[in-house]
Amino acid sequence: MNHRIFSLALSLLSPLLLAAQTVVLIKIDGSINPVTAQFIHRGIETAQRSKAECLLIELNTPGGLLKSTRVIVSDMLESPVPTVVYVAPAGAQAGSAGVFITLAAHVAAMAPGTNIGAAHPVGLQAESDSIMNKKVTNDAVAFIRTIAERRKRNVEWAEKAVRNSVSITANQALDMKVIDLTAVNTAALLNHIDGKSVEIASGAVTLHTKNAHIQPLEMGVDEKILDVLCDPNIAYILLLLGLYGILFELYNPGAILPGIVGIISLILAFYSLHTLPINFAGLALIIFGIVLFLLEIKITSHGLLTLGGVLSLFLGSMMLVRVNPAAPGIRISENIIIISTIVSALFFLFVLGMGLKAQRLKPVSGIDGLIGENGVSLEELDPYGTARVHGEIWNTKSISGKIDKGKKVRVVGIKGLQLQVELNENAS
Repeated sequence: MNHRIFSLALSLLSPLLLAAQTVVLIKIDGSINPVTAQFIHRGIETAQRSKAECLLIELNTPGGLLKSTRVIVSDMLESPVPTVVYVAPAGAQAGSAGVFITLAAHVAAMAPGTNIGAAHPVGLQAESDSIMNKKVTNDAVAFIRTIAERRKRNVEWAEKAVRNSVSITANQALDMKVIDLTAVNTAALLNHIDGKSVEIASGAVTLHTKNAHIQPLEMGVDEKILDVLCDPNIAYILLLLGLYGILFELYNPGAILPGIVGIISLILAFYSLHTLPINFAGLALIIFGIVLFLLEIKITSHGLLTLGGVLSLFLGSMMLVRVNPAAPGIRISENIIIISTIVSALFFLFVLGMGLKAQRLKPVSGIDGLIGENGVSLEELDPYGTARVHGEIWNTKSISGKIDKGKKVRVVGIKGLQLQVELNENAS
């Protein structure tokens, strides 16, 4: 009798117990970089600690770095909790690195109106190096084939996505067995995969996700800041600010603030550039361009140094981050490059140039501004006496012998509050 009551109670409580299950949700909206890899790793750890049914990754990415992608895929393949990648919302894409991540999930799903593909890797070698590009591509092909075979997905299409950068819609991906299902929203997705069995590192588990509680996991403040720093546009601006700040401090020792801003900006720029596929020839051209601007201030070149600086800075900026068509998000905006080049040229030619020229001019105010000015002796200077200069009466000393009263004199020096003068017979 007690056994029957227990069974009846268990059957009645089972839906409530299942409804209490948790799904950890993280959203990836942007390029794949080291911060993204760290965030997904933290998501897996959080899901494990929470004893969640799965980690749900809502994905929308144009692509990213192959090195970061490998870290993410490795975490997903060895994950102690099931991972579900959902390419969403409508209009989203899983491009380049996103293909690897989607295929590596225990469950791969897409929303209607999304697409997946164009997985050609963003390598770290110059585009002209065809041999190295071929090696990187072949390595990426082997990598994605391994993932597809592990998850029993379309291996042939996965290889084409890398070699030929092919891209397909959500419905095509479902028909070609690239993904497991399509779903209009997160709730529909969780209801659809309820009861599905997946294989994790510890063995087969069955998902209980129907009516599960969704636990969102956001990036921390530090992760958000570092994620912003991984933006190529931010890295480029920080690099220029750092160079400007240090140069301004060198030309104005003791200003302090430009130096502090410059050093901090350069440190942050180096972190950003470390996470991006940087062309060091482009970086060298940027530095050379700024050097040419500085030389223009020192040397009269009739604009040749300025022209060289503009061309060097512009070309270096265009080359700084290697662009791959499969990952259009990893590039510096052309508008930012053009604006930065123009502002840099104007800054060095007019602002800094005029400031340095002003430093070379003789003083025009204060007591030092009297040197070279003309006056009239008010009494005989032999050698001491008084003279009127700029409407003021000054104690003077003649350094050119005796000077009669009413003669024109020129100030040639200052000693304390006494002007040193000489006879100026040519003064009008």
